[in-house]
Amino acid sequence: MKIAAGVGENQAIVQAARRVDFKVVLTKSENELLDLLLTGKVNAAVRGSLSASHLMASLRGKYPEVYRASLLEFKGHQFLLAPVGIDEGDNLEQKKKIIDYGAKFLEKMGLNPKIAILSGGRPQDVGRSPKIDDSIREAEELTRITRDKYTVKHYFILIEDAVADGANLILAPDGISGNLIFRSLVFLGSLKSHGAVTLGIKEIFIDTSRSQSEDGYLRALKLAEKLARTK
Repeated sequence: MKIAAGVGENQAIVQAARRVDFKVVLTKSENELLDLLLTGKVNAAVRGSLSASHLMASLRGKYPEVYRASLLEFKGHQFLLAPVGIDEGDNLEQKKKIIDYGAKFLEKMGLNPKIAILSGGRPQDVGRSPKIDDSIREAEELTRITRDKYTVKHYFILIEDAVADGANLILAPDGISGNLIFRSLVFLGSLKSHGAVTLGIKEIFIDTSRSQSEDGYLRALKLAEKLARTK
Protein backbone atom coordinates (compact mmCIF):
# COMPACT_ATOMS: atom_id res chain seq x y z
CA MET A 1 0.00 0.00 0.00
CA LYS A 2 1.50 3.33 -1.10
CA ILE A 3 -0.03 6.79 -0.69
CA ALA A 4 1.40 9.90 -2.35
CA ALA A 5 1.28 13.21 -0.50
CA GLY A 6 2.26 16.74 -1.47
CA VAL A 7 4.61 18.92 0.56
CA GLY A 8 4.32 22.70 0.18
CA GLU A 9 4.98 25.53 2.61
CA ASN A 10 3.17 23.75 5.45
CA GLN A 11 5.53 20.95 6.54
CA ALA A 12 3.02 19.34 8.93
CA ILE A 13 2.24 16.71 6.29
CA VAL A 14 5.82 15.42 6.66
CA GLN A 15 5.34 14.82 10.38
CA ALA A 16 1.96 13.20 9.75
CA ALA A 17 3.51 10.80 7.22
CA ARG A 18 5.90 9.56 9.91
CA ARG A 19 2.98 8.53 12.12
CA VAL A 20 1.34 6.00 9.79
CA ASP A 21 2.12 2.31 9.31
CA PHE A 22 1.97 2.37 5.50
CA LYS A 23 4.30 3.88 2.91
CA VAL A 24 3.87 7.55 2.06
CA VAL A 25 5.63 8.94 -1.00
CA LEU A 26 6.27 12.65 -0.41
CA THR A 27 6.64 15.04 -3.32
CA LYS A 28 6.99 18.80 -3.70
CA SER A 29 5.62 18.80 -7.26
CA GLU A 30 1.96 18.94 -8.30
CA ASN A 31 2.85 17.26 -11.61
CA GLU A 32 4.68 14.40 -9.89
CA LEU A 33 1.84 13.87 -7.42
CA LEU A 34 -0.69 13.56 -10.23
CA ASP A 35 1.63 11.35 -12.30
CA LEU A 36 2.01 8.94 -9.38
CA LEU A 37 -1.76 8.82 -8.95
CA LEU A 38 -2.93 8.67 -12.56
CA THR A 39 -0.35 6.08 -13.66
CA GLY A 40 -1.22 3.76 -10.78
CA LYS A 41 2.19 3.96 -9.11
CA VAL A 42 0.41 4.69 -5.82
CA ASN A 43 -2.93 3.49 -4.48
CA ALA A 44 -4.17 6.96 -3.56
CA ALA A 45 -2.97 10.54 -3.19
CA VAL A 46 -3.39 13.33 -0.65
CA ARG A 47 -2.96 16.93 -1.74
CA GLY A 48 -1.14 17.85 1.46
CA SER A 49 -0.05 21.48 1.33
CA LEU A 50 0.41 21.86 -2.43
CA SER A 51 -1.63 24.39 -4.41
CA ALA A 52 -5.11 23.22 -5.37
CA SER A 53 -5.58 25.23 -8.58
CA HIS A 54 -3.07 23.30 -10.71
CA LEU A 55 -4.08 19.92 -9.31
CA MET A 56 -7.79 20.43 -9.86
CA ALA A 57 -7.26 21.90 -13.35
CA SER A 58 -5.27 18.82 -14.33
CA LEU A 59 -7.88 16.44 -12.94
CA ARG A 60 -10.60 18.33 -14.80
CA GLY A 61 -8.54 17.95 -17.97
CA LYS A 62 -9.06 14.20 -17.66
CA TYR A 63 -12.51 14.10 -16.07
CA PRO A 64 -15.36 16.40 -17.17
CA GLU A 65 -16.87 16.82 -13.71
CA VAL A 66 -14.82 16.92 -10.52
CA TYR A 67 -16.20 18.02 -7.15
CA ARG A 68 -14.94 17.91 -3.58
CA ALA A 69 -16.81 16.93 -0.42
CA SER A 70 -15.15 17.37 2.97
CA LEU A 71 -15.56 14.53 5.45
CA LEU A 72 -16.16 16.19 8.83
CA GLU A 73 -16.78 14.74 12.27
CA PHE A 74 -18.87 16.26 15.07
CA LYS A 75 -19.23 14.35 18.34
CA GLY A 76 -18.60 11.06 16.58
CA HIS A 77 -21.01 11.77 13.70
CA GLN A 78 -19.33 11.93 10.30
CA PHE A 79 -20.84 13.79 7.35
CA LEU A 80 -19.85 15.10 3.95
CA LEU A 81 -19.97 18.86 3.37
CA ALA A 82 -20.08 20.00 -0.26
CA PRO A 83 -19.30 21.88 -2.35
CA VAL A 84 -16.11 23.16 -0.72
CA GLY A 85 -14.24 24.20 -3.86
CA ILE A 86 -14.93 27.91 -4.35
CA ASP A 87 -15.62 27.35 -8.06
CA GLU A 88 -17.97 24.39 -7.57
CA GLY A 89 -21.74 24.11 -7.16
CA ASP A 90 -22.55 27.27 -9.11
CA ASN A 91 -25.82 26.03 -10.59
CA LEU A 92 -28.63 23.56 -10.11
CA GLU A 93 -27.16 20.92 -12.42
CA GLN A 94 -23.81 20.92 -10.63
CA LYS A 95 -25.52 20.58 -7.26
CA LYS A 96 -27.54 17.63 -8.53
CA LYS A 97 -24.33 15.98 -9.73
CA ILE A 98 -22.73 16.53 -6.32
CA ILE A 99 -25.71 14.84 -4.66
CA ASP A 100 -25.52 11.90 -7.07
CA TYR A 101 -21.76 11.44 -6.63
CA GLY A 102 -21.90 12.00 -2.87
CA ALA A 103 -24.74 9.54 -2.41
CA LYS A 104 -22.89 6.94 -4.47
CA PHE A 105 -19.82 7.40 -2.26
CA LEU A 106 -21.87 6.99 0.93
CA GLU A 107 -23.55 3.87 -0.41
CA LYS A 108 -20.15 2.40 -1.30
CA MET A 109 -19.16 3.00 2.33
CA GLY A 110 -22.25 1.06 3.45
CA LEU A 111 -24.27 4.11 4.49
CA ASN A 112 -27.77 5.18 3.52
CA PRO A 113 -27.56 8.75 2.16
CA LYS A 114 -29.46 11.29 4.24
CA ILE A 115 -29.17 14.57 2.41
CA ALA A 116 -29.60 18.08 3.77
CA ILE A 117 -29.89 20.99 1.35
CA LEU A 118 -29.08 24.46 2.68
CA SER A 119 -30.12 27.87 1.39
CA GLY A 120 -29.70 31.53 2.28
CA GLY A 121 -32.48 32.05 4.82
CA ARG A 122 -35.50 30.76 6.72
CA PRO A 123 -38.86 30.26 4.96
CA GLN A 124 -40.13 33.59 6.32
CA ASP A 125 -37.12 35.41 4.83
CA VAL A 126 -38.54 35.21 1.30
CA GLY A 127 -38.88 38.76 0.01
CA ARG A 128 -35.99 40.23 1.99
CA SER A 129 -33.71 40.28 -1.06
CA PRO A 130 -33.57 38.77 -4.56
CA LYS A 131 -30.41 36.85 -3.62
CA ILE A 132 -32.15 35.16 -0.67
CA ASP A 133 -35.22 34.45 -2.78
CA ASP A 134 -33.13 32.84 -5.53
CA SER A 135 -31.22 30.71 -3.03
CA ILE A 136 -34.38 29.39 -1.37
CA ARG A 137 -36.13 28.85 -4.69
CA GLU A 138 -33.20 26.85 -6.09
CA ALA A 139 -32.94 24.74 -2.93
CA GLU A 140 -36.65 23.97 -3.11
CA GLU A 141 -36.30 22.92 -6.75
CA LEU A 142 -33.24 20.77 -5.97
CA THR A 143 -35.17 19.06 -3.18
CA ARG A 144 -38.10 18.44 -5.52
CA ILE A 145 -36.04 16.81 -8.28
CA THR A 146 -34.03 14.56 -5.94
CA ARG A 147 -36.60 13.44 -3.34
CA ASP A 148 -37.82 10.50 -5.44
CA LYS A 149 -34.32 9.02 -5.45
CA TYR A 150 -32.92 9.97 -2.03
CA THR A 151 -33.90 10.85 1.51
CA VAL A 152 -33.56 14.60 1.20
CA LYS A 153 -34.76 17.65 3.11
CA HIS A 154 -34.40 21.39 2.63
CA TYR A 155 -33.14 22.80 5.94
CA PHE A 156 -32.99 26.38 4.68
CA ILE A 157 -30.17 28.13 6.63
CA LEU A 158 -30.37 25.84 9.68
CA ILE A 159 -27.23 23.73 9.32
CA GLU A 160 -27.35 22.95 13.05
CA ASP A 161 -30.68 21.18 12.59
CA ALA A 162 -29.30 19.17 9.67
CA VAL A 163 -26.41 17.90 11.79
CA ALA A 164 -28.68 17.21 14.77
CA ASP A 165 -30.96 15.13 12.51
CA GLY A 166 -28.02 12.98 11.41
CA ALA A 167 -27.65 14.16 7.82
CA ASN A 168 -24.55 12.60 6.23
CA LEU A 169 -24.41 14.79 3.12
CA ILE A 170 -24.89 18.53 3.65
CA LEU A 171 -25.09 20.66 0.53
CA ALA A 172 -24.11 24.31 0.93
CA PRO A 173 -25.68 27.00 -1.27
CA ASP A 174 -22.45 27.28 -3.31
CA GLY A 175 -18.72 26.56 -3.16
CA ILE A 176 -17.81 29.87 -1.55
CA SER A 177 -20.24 29.45 1.36
CA GLY A 178 -19.27 25.78 1.62
CA ASN A 179 -15.60 26.72 1.94
CA LEU A 180 -16.45 29.35 4.56
CA ILE A 181 -18.52 26.81 6.53
CA PHE A 182 -15.63 24.35 6.37
CA ARG A 183 -13.04 26.88 7.55
CA SER A 184 -15.29 28.12 10.34
CA LEU A 185 -16.11 24.63 11.62
CA VAL A 186 -12.59 23.22 11.35
CA PHE A 187 -10.18 26.10 11.98
CA LEU A 188 -12.30 28.03 14.49
CA GLY A 189 -14.82 25.50 15.78
CA SER A 190 -12.31 22.62 16.02
CA LEU A 191 -14.39 20.01 14.22
CA LYS A 192 -12.33 17.10 12.96
CA SER A 193 -11.60 17.10 9.25
CA HIS A 194 -10.65 13.88 7.45
CA GLY A 195 -9.92 15.66 4.17
CA ALA A 196 -12.14 16.17 1.15
CA VAL A 197 -13.13 13.24 -1.04
CA THR A 198 -12.76 14.03 -4.74
CA LEU A 199 -15.94 12.98 -6.52
CA GLY A 200 -16.26 12.19 -10.22
CA ILE A 201 -12.91 10.40 -10.69
CA LYS A 202 -12.00 6.72 -10.49
CA GLU A 203 -8.76 7.32 -8.58
CA ILE A 204 -8.68 8.14 -4.87
CA PHE A 205 -7.60 11.74 -4.29
CA ILE A 206 -8.06 13.41 -0.91
CA ASP A 207 -7.95 17.18 -0.97
CA THR A 208 -6.66 19.03 2.09
CA SER A 209 -6.25 22.64 3.10
CA ARG A 210 -2.80 24.23 3.11
CA SER A 211 -3.72 25.47 6.61
CA GLN A 212 -4.39 21.99 8.01
CA SER A 213 -2.75 20.75 11.22
CA GLU A 214 -0.56 17.68 11.57
CA ASP A 215 -3.46 15.72 13.06
CA GLY A 216 -5.68 16.83 10.19
CA TYR A 217 -3.18 15.57 7.64
CA LEU A 218 -2.87 12.33 9.59
CA ARG A 219 -6.63 11.77 9.35
CA ALA A 220 -6.52 12.50 5.61
CA LEU A 221 -3.72 9.97 5.06
CA LYS A 222 -5.65 7.36 7.01
CA LEU A 223 -8.81 8.07 5.01
CA ALA A 224 -6.89 7.66 1.74
CA GLU A 225 -5.48 4.33 2.93
CA LYS A 226 -8.89 3.13 4.09
CA LEU A 227 -10.55 4.01 0.78
CA ALA A 228 -7.73 2.37 -1.18
CA ARG A 229 -8.20 -0.87 0.76
CA THR A 230 -11.95 -0.91 0.16
CA LYS A 231 -11.78 0.12 -3.51
